[in-house]
Amino acid sequence: MLLNEILLELKSLSNPEIKAFKAKKYGINCDNSWGVYQKDLSALAKKIGKNTTLGIQLFETGNYDAQLLCAKICIPNEIPENLMGNWITFFNTWEICDSFCMQLFKYHPLAIKKALSWSQRTKEFEKRAGFVLMATYGFADKVASNEVFEQFFPFLIQHAQDDRIYVKKAINWALRQIGKRNIDLQKKAIITANLILKQDSKSAHWIAKNALKELQNKKINILDYPRSIYRK
Repeated sequence: MLLNEILLELKSLSNPEIKAFKAKKYGINCDNSWGVYQKDLSALAKKIGKNTTLGIQLFETGNYDAQLLCAKICIPNEIPENLMGNWITFFNTWEICDSFCMQLFKYHPLAIKKALSWSQRTKEFEKRAGFVLMATYGFADKVASNEVFEQFFPFLIQHAQDDRIYVKKAINWALRQIGKRNIDLQKKAIITANLILKQDSKSAHWIAKNALKELQNKKINILDYPRSIYRK
């Protein structure tokens, strides 16, 4: 498919009521959106197939829905580092932030490097991107050692006082996901949560208490990654 053909199809899938619904229910407010559901974007991405060149062209249109589609059709290792850094500066909702991190960036060879560096950013969704990568990287690399995830803990502690909703929720998400990877990381995540709990901050207290509620639940689903070690 050509770029113009894709844009025409996106427009045909769009509806102002979808845009209004996403804004009301999910807080996704974006002026440059036509209003397209994720399920329709996924179906269109499947129809297009993987195509990084086309994905970059879609992003450069500046249309929000086209940018969401970009994350679905690009090949991770074909995205240069400078482009990754440029793209996150355009993130203006949790949806586009999470879409790129979960569908594209977590599979990139620089995922860990970017998780650490982006978590130090100032802008809300750029910073969120770092923590979303920490939360989701484990599903991209199921054989990574515990040391990979342990290096994230100091960053979770350091930034737990950030009270912006999309940052603190991502920190909480990362803490819980790392802790569910295996029993050893579960123990270390609980220790980390208790350290966060000691901070004099409402945000830190919420992050820690919410994480501990899941991490200390007897019915918690531990994934046992890497399974070559934890499911002998």
